[in-house]
Order: sequence, then C-alpha cells, then structure tokens
Amino acid sequence: MADTSSSSSAPTQVAAPPGGRLLAVAKRVAERALWTRVAVQRRWQGRGGGAPGAGRPVPTSVAPTGVLGDTQTWQRAADEARALGLPLHRDLPKNWDALGAVAAVLNLADDGSRTARVMDAGSARYSPVLPWLRLYGLGSAAGSLLGINLEFGRQVTRDGVVFRYGDVTSTGLPDAHLDAITCMSVIEHGVPIEGFIKESARVLRPGGVLVVSTDYDQSPPDTTGKMIYGSEVHIFSPAEITDLVALAERHGLELIGELDEATFAHAERPVHWKRVDLRYTFILLTFRKR
Repeated sequence: MADTSSSSSAPTQVAAPPGGRLLAVAKRVAERALWTRVAVQRRWQGRGGGAPGAGRPVPTSVAPTGVLGDTQTWQRAADEARALGLPLHRDLPKNWDALGAVAAVLNLADDGSRTARVMDAGSARYSPVLPWLRLYGLGSAAGSLLGINLEFGRQVTRDGVVFRYGDVTSTGLPDAHLDAITCMSVIEHGVPIEGFIKESARVLRPGGVLVVSTDYDQSPPDTTGKMIYGSEVHIFSPAEITDLVALAERHGLELIGELDEATFAHAERPVHWKRVDLRYTFILLTFRKR
C-alpha cells in the first residue's frame, strides 16, 4: 500500500486491529497512560530551567548488535531502564531491544544536540522507543520524531511525536531525510525485507543508523499453522539473519558489530509468546549508512 503524509490523505479503510477489539482497547489504555507519564516527566524535567533529558545518562547495558541470550540479560536491561526513569514496556523482554535501539540512536545518530530526525518503522503508539527518545530531549522540531504503520488512519500527535499511516517499503519521505530508523519486532510479520532495506537506505543520510530487532532462534521451533496479524509466525534462523545482513550491505548499510557462531548462540529461550505458545529469543542489528 502507498504511503500518505497527512491526515487529509489517510486511507479510507484501515487495517483491522490485530488481536481483536478488546486487545485494541487495552493498547489504547496503555498508550494514554504512557504518554501522560511522558508529558508529566518532561514538565518536571523542565522545572529546573535546563533542557529536558539533558542530565539523563545514555543506556549502556545493550550492545548495538547481539542476541538476547538469557532471562538475566533482559532483566538487567529492564532494571537499567527503570533506573533511568524510562517507562517500561509491560512485555518486559521487549525493554532489552528498545534500550539497545535508544542507545544506538543517541550514541551513533545524534551529535549530542538531541536534534536527530528519527522514524520508528511499523510503530505502535504504546511502544517505548519514541517516548524514551522524547524523554531524552529529541523531538523538539516539528515532525522530527515519526512513527508509521499501515494500521494507522488519521494522523495523531503525542507530546510532539507524529504517528501516521505509512508503508515501511514506501515512506514518501525525501532522500537522506533521516538520521535514524528503528524497527522493533516488525519484519517477522510479512514485511517485504528487500523493499524495507532499500527504502531505509534511501531515506537515511550518509552516516545514518538503522536499528532492527526481530524474533530469532539458533534452531527455530516449528511455526506451521501458527497465525498472527494475518500471516504465519516467522522466527528468523542464523542463515536468514546472515542473508539479511548481506542484503543490507548490498544497499550500503554496514553492520555495526560482529555476528559469528558465538554471537548467534543463546543459552536460553527467554521469550515466551503466550498467544501462540512459542519460546525463542530476540536479535538486535544496527547498521550504518555508507
């Protein structure tokens, strides 16, 4: 589907909410609670007269590229996010890749001025990456923090962050427009991988950063017949991740960090998706645009 850039041109038919209406209501409640907390925290941060987020340390516990190896690792990430005053994702393992993505944006895509332009591809309004970046002071310029998703209809703004309908393979953004793209737990849901990588490379400036997380296992469980969000569940294997990294390289996106046999291994399967009763883990990949 083609991307649109404003509420007036939003699609007349929006994708049905995944998981049904009750889950959609729960997500809206989580969204409102999250953004209310962000607004309150930002007002409190600004009371001293300094720039919001200026004194908040950058996360350190999650490397730009790696595999979530065990439960202790995501617990450590959640503890760090809590200590930094960042509102946690209620699905606690997801705080691991979100913290890594935020650290990568702050360390690799922003020069310290907190003016980086960031898009969250396949975003959800209750996801932590954009709220956390807002708490670090990004998003002061209109439209500099953007979330797009094919499920979104009318454009919505939350504390300066714009959420609108958009296709991750055809964003409608100008060439070299963004400093960073994050894409958390999205590409496993039927996303055309080459189209996504090609579009990400197009809209990133030279030196810009793409951070991707996805479901992964060194020996993926059988997902035959397990459907979610309109497609069969997919858990990436080491060979598929290797192919993805090679594809990104062909489009001018260089992996930051190393992927080898030791990196691909994980002692546990610390993620349990109850709706489909599968255990696996996450992988986080960070690329820099040449």
